[in-house]
Amino acid sequence: MSPVWPALSPADPVVDAGRIAVSASGYRIRYADGSVRLCATSGLWNVPLGYGHEGIAEAVAAALRDASYLSLFRGVHRPAQEAADALLGLAGRDAYERVIFSTSGGAANDAAMKLVRQHHLERGDRARTLVVGLRGSYHGTMYGSHALSGDALGQGAYALDRRAVRHVDHADGGAELTALLRREGARVAAVVIEPLLGSGAHPLDPAFIDAVLDLRDAHGFLLVADEVATGFGRTGALFASGEWSRPPDVLVLSKALTNGALGAAALLVGPRIVAGFRDRGATFVHGETQAGTPAVAAAIRTVVEEVRRTDVRATVGRLGERLRALADGLVRDGLAVEVRGRGAFLAVALADPGAPRPPATPARSSVSSGATPRLPAERVADVVAAIGDAGAVVHPGVDGIQLIPAYGFDDGDLAELDTAIRAGLSRASEVAP
Repeated sequence: MSPVWPALSPADPVVDAGRIAVSASGYRIRYADGSVRLCATSGLWNVPLGYGHEGIAEAVAAALRDASYLSLFRGVHRPAQEAADALLGLAGRDAYERVIFSTSGGAANDAAMKLVRQHHLERGDRARTLVVGLRGSYHGTMYGSHALSGDALGQGAYALDRRAVRHVDHADGGAELTALLRREGARVAAVVIEPLLGSGAHPLDPAFIDAVLDLRDAHGFLLVADEVATGFGRTGALFASGEWSRPPDVLVLSKALTNGALGAAALLVGPRIVAGFRDRGATFVHGETQAGTPAVAAAIRTVVEEVRRTDVRATVGRLGERLRALADGLVRDGLAVEVRGRGAFLAVALADPGAPRPPATPARSSVSSGATPRLPAERVADVVAAIGDAGAVVHPGVDGIQLIPAYGFDDGDLAELDTAIRAGLSRASEVAP
């Protein structure tokens, strides 16, 4: 029995050697039983530049020697200034003016909820305390971010206070949000959205985004873009919200921020919020001991340099086309029923391996024309394990698997991934009830 209590797992997991990772390099993970598997999750979205990136490792090592720790409590240090400057340069200085460092996506979303509420309080608007999220969203499992997450994640078991949180649909063009604002618009502090929902990989319709932006102008709430999963080119654009007609007021980043080297997050804060705090001389009461350390700052600067050097937008554009072709092939061959997502962030809704296979569909189709049932949720873990045994690590989805490869995947890696998925599905079908 493992002494580690893994996230989202029972208290007494029995972990065999084939599930205990011992090292990772490039795009592969080695396990205690000697097996090596291709990682198609970028380490839970965190490692788009590959495991063991030498430039990041060297920058972090140098920072640890120069200053093993410096604090951002009531002060600042040069490495954090340089990292913040690099992030603002990448995301756009016209859209963002300040950076608040955090330690994880969940903690950063907690900070964002506090920040938007205080913004309105400083303006004398005490009624604006509601934060609105989307159904099916995921923002973390900290106290505030867990309440904000729109997935059913056992929120009731933890006595989370959701009285100041609302959730609306994203597939109705903004109709439900509009209705909510008619009733409670004077109480809404912010709307928080993922440009592509992390759990189901549902891209938000541009018409919905435009509606939210127009409603922001009309009702005066703030808009927070949670790009913990989509930032740094994952969907094709450097930042998915960078393609919106107007920027959000807060941009939340994590995961790829340090290429997974260190736990880190950042809030990029827009001019409207900065001006409100600055004009009143207000203090934002938020601090995290390990946020923005010199080592974190060094990793961030190196990631930004690599993103610029490698032309991530073009790289992910090419990878996304080939990844989509792989996923569409699974639909064509009756192994999947739908493909969702953008760029190098796809969800593949799988067919139930125990059900009869439908006729093949056209090669370019992203939705099966057959009537095969989708993979039941309770079978997802078994299918993911079978694909792992066949040689590839994929992420479980709500109705199948998610494919989130590192940006350097070549045709050989994708062919290996395709073979492992098909072999895993074949094995799963043999043991299907």
